[in-house]
Amino acid sequence: MTTPAQPLTLAAQAGTGGILLWIVLPYLSLAVFVLGHIWRYRYDKFGWTTRSSQLYESRLLRIGSPLFHFGILVVLIGHIGGLVIPKSWTEAARISEHTYHISAVVLGTIAGVATLGGLAILIYRRRTVGPVFSATTRNDKAMYLSLTVTIVLGLAATVAANVVGGGYDYRETISPWFRSVFYFQPDPALMTGAPLLFRLHAISALLLFAAWPFTRLVHMLTAPVGYLTRPYIVYRSRDVRLGARAPRRGWERTGS
Repeated sequence: MTTPAQPLTLAAQAGTGGILLWIVLPYLSLAVFVLGHIWRYRYDKFGWTTRSSQLYESRLLRIGSPLFHFGILVVLIGHIGGLVIPKSWTEAARISEHTYHISAVVLGTIAGVATLGGLAILIYRRRTVGPVFSATTRNDKAMYLSLTVTIVLGLAATVAANVVGGGYDYRETISPWFRSVFYFQPDPALMTGAPLLFRLHAISALLLFAAWPFTRLVHMLTAPVGYLTRPYIVYRSRDVRLGARAPRRGWERTGS
């Protein structure tokens, strides 16, 4: 007597490699990201900084830094919208798939190019300006490499699939997989069928997030809230002619 074939489980569909990449790696990366920041904040508060090099050189920094930061902000918002917001929600808001697709591709490509261009300027500055290069650690070099690879793969995936190719709707595969990780019901089979560049981009992003707490990227999670309640800093002048004119607000003279 024969029995009907049983449907393949998620593990069988994805294989061992799929389980490691799309179940184990995401949770491992997420755990290191959270616990690493807690450890860094508790034991390395003085190292929680960007280690600014503006005093060494400012001309290239004024160009590259805004270009990179504004570009990465748009990229981040786009990823949140594309991965977190279900396709049914945009359809319920009467945003057609064509409108969403065109907007995402155009804005994503422009933001990606701006981010990559800004990052290229910052890396060039760090390599060619002596004092800045001297202050660059191995950790910084590894961080720049990981960040560059992730951005290049993301931009290449967008261009290859949606500009050069016939288009790819990642909200049918990658987005549901991403949300399934946070539902604690990960579906690795969704990622095994995604285009190679999208999978490489996802893997590089997971590795980047795992390394994040141990690099200068931690400053992105910092907000200067303390400045709102911090007392004034009193500056004293040795200029004896200071009393010749009324001081500006905030610069009133104090007693000796």
